Amino acid sequence: MDPELEAFVPLLPHTDLTDPVAYRKMYAELVASKPVPDMTGMEIEDRTVPADPDVRVRVYRPHQAQGAVVWLHGGAWTVGDLDTEHLWAAPIAELSGAVVITVDYRLSPEHRFPAALDDAYAVVSWAHEHAAELGVDPARIAVGGHSAGGNLAAAVALRARDEQGPPICFQVLNEAILDDRQQTWSARNFTDTPWNTRAVRAAALEHYLGDQPATAYAAPARAEDLSGLPSAYIACAEFDPNRDEDIDYALRLLQAGVSVELHQWPGTFHGSLAIQSAAISQRQLADIGAALRRALAA
Repeated sequence: MDPELEAFVPLLPHTDLTDPVAYRKMYAELVASKPVPDMTGMEIEDRTVPADPDVRVRVYRPHQAQGAVVWLHGGAWTVGDLDTEHLWAAPIAELSGAVVITVDYRLSPEHRFPAALDDAYAVVSWAHEHAAELGVDPARIAVGGHSAGGNLAAAVALRARDEQGPPICFQVLNEAILDDRQQTWSARNFTDTPWNTRAVRAAALEHYLGDQPATAYAAPARAEDLSGLPSAYIACAEFDPNRDEDIDYALRLLQAGVSVELHQWPGTFHGSLAIQSAAISQRQLADIGAALRRALAA
């Protein structure tokens, strides 16, 4: 493991999804204790997207922004909101030069699949319809997310393709959970890794799906046809149960004729990017920003 990251491992809270309400409170307090990112020269606005039900979003608009990305937070579909995602969204907006729209999607288990996906899809549709108001080209709107948010981003891209919905030009899947079957080497063997383990994945999927069978929109790795999807930037952590399904998905996209940039970050673990003082975390964030800048450039 990367030495800078390893030093933090004993300080990390245990991921316990048995009581989602308690874990949400702990997670929010943890994020609130972190330094606030520099937002100089950036406009930040909370909006409400009309839907059923309405969806709260936060819009980060850097100076002379090019394109937009609807960014979906992680948290096993059970935790996270606009405030907890602030530590990710502001740096991504600054590094990418894009408008970043974070989404307060409904959480599990109170709202199971497809509630979060419906909220994410509604926001992408809204962003496309209001591109002029956002100051961006409607042809330059991407989706992205971390962990469960990466799952939602991949699912939105699949659904938009299948339903001839809003055009999406790019997808960023960071340490995404894409497969419910737990059959890859990393999903079977990483049982004691920081923040995310085989058991944590199982609990998250149970909260999200309940007794529903997983479809391709719940577990994008189940999609039989990946052709016609937007180009992708896919990143995975070395010590992460999600690692191998991310690599497999990237290879399948390539085989379907979709352009892919794939990064496997050595010495990292799931969510270690949140330790933004580490040099490798800064490289990871810069890489996501650069990939979006290239994809959304006029």
